[in-house]
Amino acid sequence: MNKNMNFDNARRKLLLGAAALPLIGHAGYSRAQAGVTNLKISHQFPGGTIDQGDFRDRLCRKFAAEVQQRSGGAIKMDIYPGSSLMKTNAQVGALRKGALDIGLVPLPYAGGEIVETNIGLMPALVTSYEQAAKWKDAEVGRLITQILDAKGMMILSWIWQAGGAASRNKPLVNPDDAKGMKIRGGSREFDLMLKAAGASVISLPSNEIYAAMQTGAMDAAYTSSTSFISFKLEELAKSFTSAQQKSYWFMLEPLMMSKKIFDGLPKDQRDLLVTVGAEMEAFGTREARIDDKEAATLYAKAGAKVFELDDVVIGKWRDIASATAWKDFADRNASCAALMKAAQQLT
Repeated sequence: MNKNMNFDNARRKLLLGAAALPLIGHAGYSRAQAGVTNLKISHQFPGGTIDQGDFRDRLCRKFAAEVQQRSGGAIKMDIYPGSSLMKTNAQVGALRKGALDIGLVPLPYAGGEIVETNIGLMPALVTSYEQAAKWKDAEVGRLITQILDAKGMMILSWIWQAGGAASRNKPLVNPDDAKGMKIRGGSREFDLMLKAAGASVISLPSNEIYAAMQTGAMDAAYTSSTSFISFKLEELAKSFTSAQQKSYWFMLEPLMMSKKIFDGLPKDQRDLLVTVGAEMEAFGTREARIDDKEAATLYAKAGAKVFELDDVVIGKWRDIASATAWKDFADRNASCAALMKAAQQLT
């Protein structure tokens, strides 16, 4: 009796399972037919709206809105600002593995995994937006693209930002000013130049600068003009070195995508992402220039003494950088040497 009951139960489960198979297949087919691609964009900067706030967050939102509109809703994106999706330094590894779709990440933050990316913040190598804009289509840009491709990433938007320095007390303008100061440079190579100038260096993401300066763990910090605004460092700074005239701090902060995710998309969607990404570059450059001026105005209003740079001062920093950071980078491997040679052709 029990054996027959067990047999009947097993037979019933088998029949029910077989009956359900067409429904499961149909449901899967319906999702595929819908064709909606959902992507996540991560960055470390403060969130806002498409019209207000940190322009890097706004760029992500404009990019997402434009792609969704042109794709007829076939591509939708969620924005995660302020490292709300994952920690700042985890983004590069996640992009490489396909665990993160898109990120607006300062390129040198990948330096721990991909040494060549440190060229994205090489002191005094890029000294104008015009020079920076040439990188994308020049040999140095092609080399960067090849290196990132081999590591599972690609650049959708080439975004450059100038930056300066804010300090709790004395100004940081000339190399001699750096002696004895604890400074955040922003990249391994920038730190090499600062050490040669007599500074102690501190390494941390830009969204952690405020806390370090507030506690006195840091005397001064270099970062982009936009970060100086967004992270409210004017509340702590007594001196500010502006980028509105000239700068020797230029960082490549691209909108990057995981190659694994990108390659898995239909061709029309891949083409659209590349097209819209390129269109965002003009917005990025315009807003970065605006922030260079606004940062100087903001810090002056807050009571900081504002300093501008000239060619003589930049030349002093370049002399130190070329003998230290540039040389060290080029000596690291053949790929770094090729990048440095290509980049110097544009100086």
